[in-house]
Amino acid sequence: RQMCIRDSFQSVFGETWGEVALVIRRRYANRSYTDDKIIVEGTLNISCAGPIRFLAPLFWLLRTVPPINEKGVPVSVDFDSNRHTKELHFNRVFQFRNRRPYILRSRMSQVKANEIVEVLNCGICWLGTCSWRDGKVVMEHKGYALKLLGHSVPLPITYLLGQVESEEIPVNTDTFHTRVTIKHPWFGVVYEYKGLFKITSEA
Repeated sequence: RQMCIRDSFQSVFGETWGEVALVIRRRYANRSYTDDKIIVEGTLNISCAGPIRFLAPLFWLLRTVPPINEKGVPVSVDFDSNRHTKELHFNRVFQFRNRRPYILRSRMSQVKANEIVEVLNCGICWLGTCSWRDGKVVMEHKGYALKLLGHSVPLPITYLLGQVESEEIPVNTDTFHTRVTIKHPWFGVVYEYKGLFKITSEA
């Protein structure tokens, strides 16, 4: 499948797109307004501490990142495009040892330039920037918001939940390492998941 200007993240990465590693180009190959699907599979080590542990019931209720401590969790992620929207849909399935499969869905779109918004359940949004820097994808926190009647209303809850940061590092043409952290201004890193993913399907 050839790259074209309709590739959602080609415009996000901008002039650095030509420098992006092949596995990352494949991982972000979904085009807007199509039925493109990319599937990646791997395992994650997940850890949470500090305020996240106390807010765990809320996290489970809102179906956000799973607030659990467990290593070697099998995870699959379907990156789905939709011919009726520019949004990129994330459909994640976590296979915990002593729980039913946990499904986390979200959708991401470009706001402008390298600014993105990821919409979780109940309309809660994470705002950030996405860049190719130092040989990896870097996503940096810009705040939280609530999707309401088509508008994003800022939510001043960073001091409570912390800042979300993410990176994806290419390993080879099929595999990349991912790491997502939540850093609290008082408690440091209170949440993290990290592990290796392999692209298993492209359509």
